[in-house]
Amino acid sequence: MKKLLSVALAAMMAMPMMAQKESSATLRMNDAKYKINKEIYGQFAEHLGTCIYGGLWVGPDSKIANTDGYRNDVLQALKDIRVPVLRWPGGCFADEYHWMDGVGPKENRPRMVNNNWGGTVEDNSFGTHEFLNLCEMLGCEPYVSMNVGSGTVEETAKWVEYMTAKDGPMAKLRKQNGREKPWTVKYIGVGNESWGCGGSMRPEYYGDLYRRYSTYCREYSGNKLYKVASGASDYDYDWTETIMKNVGDRMKGLSLHYYTCYTWNGSKGSATNFNNDQYYWAVAKCGVGVKEILDKHVAIMDKYDPKGKVDLLLDEWGTWWDSEPGSIEGHLYQQNAMRDAMVAAFSLNTFHQYTKRMKMTNIAQIANVLQSMVLTKDDKMVLTPTYYVFKMYRDNMEAVNIPIDVTCDYFAAENERDKNNQRVSPYISASASKMSDGTVVMNLANADLTQSNKLTINLGNVKGKVVDATILTSKDMKDHNTFENPDKVKPAEFKGAKIKGNQLVVDMPKMSIVVLKIK
Repeated sequence: MKKLLSVALAAMMAMPMMAQKESSATLRMNDAKYKINKEIYGQFAEHLGTCIYGGLWVGPDSKIANTDGYRNDVLQALKDIRVPVLRWPGGCFADEYHWMDGVGPKENRPRMVNNNWGGTVEDNSFGTHEFLNLCEMLGCEPYVSMNVGSGTVEETAKWVEYMTAKDGPMAKLRKQNGREKPWTVKYIGVGNESWGCGGSMRPEYYGDLYRRYSTYCREYSGNKLYKVASGASDYDYDWTETIMKNVGDRMKGLSLHYYTCYTWNGSKGSATNFNNDQYYWAVAKCGVGVKEILDKHVAIMDKYDPKGKVDLLLDEWGTWWDSEPGSIEGHLYQQNAMRDAMVAAFSLNTFHQYTKRMKMTNIAQIANVLQSMVLTKDDKMVLTPTYYVFKMYRDNMEAVNIPIDVTCDYFAAENERDKNNQRVSPYISASASKMSDGTVVMNLANADLTQSNKLTINLGNVKGKVVDATILTSKDMKDHNTFENPDKVKPAEFKGAKIKGNQLVVDMPKMSIVVLKIK
């Protein structure tokens, strides 16, 4: 570890630019073994605020340009980032959702109160058909969360049958509702956050419920189910231990939730008005912070499942700041700044290193909620800085992860609200992958707010030239896109990379994210 720079020396940030820093990295091509599942770039859409209504769905009678009720602008944006899997209907909403309310003629669907998220009245116009048809339009896998908290085993069993069976009473009902052919539904979540909003359960009790409910999630018509157990929040290692011990390989996947947030006196802080300390703390929490919890949860899974039969799914992650002033309480609408883009890059670079065990992640959420891809208002849509990271990183999907060792300066990130909550984190985050055609993708992020960095990467036996290079940066860490100024933060061509012999030299500006392709 090189010299430490304490974030407490924030006053130095106002000084003129110092000499360019230098860092180095080495690709470990011989250790490139594990594929980066496309599902690592998964998304999450909950009935929360305007994520569904106004974000994805406006209805076929809307004046907003749409295809069968789905917003055309959002559809195209999501196709452009190649969404691989979409989790629905929650989240906390899932354990109060009764699927029969969301099928059949819309005028006959009952209304309900969304008790978890602001008491908004839900009209159930977006239900099973609307969700699964959306997944077909996007070409992505659906990930459907069952209601274990307030639902019944019978309800769960019939929902799986309704979606996937060719024949039988539920298939007949589906056909009456306009869908002859069953859908292909791979991912089934058996409950959500069962330790909290999903029922306030103990892990022992939930483990028994999982065994019961999952038994009746049957496979129909050749459809193969990938059953996911409700896993832990953040640092609850006892939950993982208990579920692994009591459920074992009856599940295919075990979920985990981890957000970059910290609440103090009822506030998580603003998404667009924050200081240098808060910026660095967020970067550290999503980089070395998530690495800490992944290491510990994976170690527990390795203990009970040394052959790796059960996958880890980080099916909720992202930043969680205070809702925007003037927005509806409980709708979790927040802006998305350059800081959020850096969180996304550091997080994805970390996730690539865990793909031996971790097979899916789902950022929260896809539209208008938390760290979203898009923001919408009436007929307008804005692409967020986080969206652009997902677009820049999309070619890592299904590529083979190439481990990379980085030597760089570190900073000590101290949470101003908790002086004992300190993490030491590198300024430089990097990952690499090899595509099926041999192209090597380099994903680089420099979190330093004041200094550029000359990063020299030993490529080993990688040959070729830089055939594509993109950068995402901005003048200020708080910069973000608005409906009035939608292009303030967007990618641009990058010309600061060159290959000399077997070395790639990248002149990374301060606070920048760079993706390169070598072929």
